[in-house]
Amino acid sequence: MSRDVKPHGGAREDEHGSSRALDAKRAAIVSAAVRAFAEHGYEGTRVEAIARELGIAKGSVFAHFGSKAGLFLAAYRSAVRSLPRWQDAPPEVIDAGFFATVRYWLERTGHLVRDDWTVYRVTLIGNHGTDLSIKREVVRFLADEDPYGTAAFVRDGIRRGEVRDDIAPDLLVGVVDWLAERFQDAQVTDELDPGLFRRAGPAEQASRVDQFLELLRGAVGRR
Repeated sequence: MSRDVKPHGGAREDEHGSSRALDAKRAAIVSAAVRAFAEHGYEGTRVEAIARELGIAKGSVFAHFGSKAGLFLAAYRSAVRSLPRWQDAPPEVIDAGFFATVRYWLERTGHLVRDDWTVYRVTLIGNHGTDLSIKREVVRFLADEDPYGTAAFVRDGIRRGEVRDDIAPDLLVGVVDWLAERFQDAQVTDELDPGLFRRAGPAEQASRVDQFLELLRGAVGRR
């Protein structure tokens, strides 16, 4: 075989290597974007600053994501996918039941924010701080992918006899997601921007969780 003719296997390896390099570049851009959007918000983030940080051309970012909105959506999806799912709670918590699991995650919201505040800032921006065109894509992503595993969590609650079975499961999923998201968003905002709202003390935070669980039981609990 001539020395300057590559076998087919070598061509495939080159293609795989090129694909891996593109995936790595894309992941690096998304990671930098998560940090930038978390720190500066959607309007304050500049794509050219992200490109400069990575040592690449601004056009290269647009080649991967199409627009600033496309880049934000990629950052939002990455942030949400890194968050724990309902059934990622410890086994003993899962064994304690549906509402015990909800309590576990609500009580841990502050700790999770301190573990990685950038992720929660980006999710807050996606949920509340973008225009309708981006919000529409956010809602579609949450409905299509179910990143928190709420559907399986609700089905398990129904199977255990804790969650009502006289309502369509997809409606129950929407109620749990919407209520828990809004409650946690309030906790996250209190944690990330303590000057914006009066910070609740530990006793008041515990009382809020109790009251929220009472409301949630009234909405979705088995009667």
